[in-house]
Amino acid sequence: MDRLDAIRVLLAVVDAGSLSAGGRKLNAPLPSVSRKVAELERYLGANLLIRTSRNLQLTDAGRDFVEAARNIMAELEEAERRASGEYRTPRGTLTITMPVEFGNRFVLPIALDFMEKHPEVTLNLVSSDRSLHLVNEQVDVAIRLGPLTDSSLYAVKAGEFRLLTCASPAYLDRHGVPQHPAELADHCGVIFNNVSFFWAFNVDGKIVEHVPRCRIEVNTAANSAAAAMRGVGIARLFDYQIFDELASGALVPILPGYVSEPQPIHLVYPRQGLLALKVRAFIDWTLPRLREACSGYAEVHGLSAI
Repeated sequence: MDRLDAIRVLLAVVDAGSLSAGGRKLNAPLPSVSRKVAELERYLGANLLIRTSRNLQLTDAGRDFVEAARNIMAELEEAERRASGEYRTPRGTLTITMPVEFGNRFVLPIALDFMEKHPEVTLNLVSSDRSLHLVNEQVDVAIRLGPLTDSSLYAVKAGEFRLLTCASPAYLDRHGVPQHPAELADHCGVIFNNVSFFWAFNVDGKIVEHVPRCRIEVNTAANSAAAAMRGVGIARLFDYQIFDELASGALVPILPGYVSEPQPIHLVYPRQGLLALKVRAFIDWTLPRLREACSGYAEVHGLSAI
């Protein structure tokens, strides 16, 4: 039995939640996965997993073994990176996760330039609005929007984003420019997913909802911006979602005294051993460029940058 291979299979099964899901993650047939886990249990003389028809659970011995196995595998991967020279020159596969829209608009161009600069680095870009577990999913760097909840990660701030109220010049010419959120009741609106949060304003220290009449409801920021640009109504969107539209004047920010509190943008990475050079190189490359991209709107419209 190849113990290291069996441990890798076990960790994949535990992370995926079932033998079959672990097999799919490893691109291995279910009988092979099941056999390797069983061989490892026989070798240890202990049951590691409790298998049921619906899920999979760890025994007490299994929890202890998996925790130790993760540390062993992390140290082994560290040794492999050292031996391969990964700490002398940026090389190897770099896995980056990023929110879909923000990532496509801001991170992707920076990452592609980084790849050209470092030909020995292969990028694995994972666009997802779900916060992936960096260690379990083997992610090197993540771009996170909003407050951070996982204190086990290193984080460096790259910028801020805000929720803005906006409309097309044509709509405002026809219907006038509201001066107070309460006036939105007299206007048509482009409603995003019917989420009331988007229409919450800080008025005299109190959070109050002021929602316009629903003219159209959409479920993507792109559709919301497109409808607003056509003059359908007033929209509420994050500034990074409409950076180009604001810069070109296709959309105009309104209610400047009621812009939402800024939310942070971070680059985060796991706290595990010596930082691989490919990760350090990517952070050093990305951070100033992402800060510059994120501060563009703030500079144009007089809002505070990071």
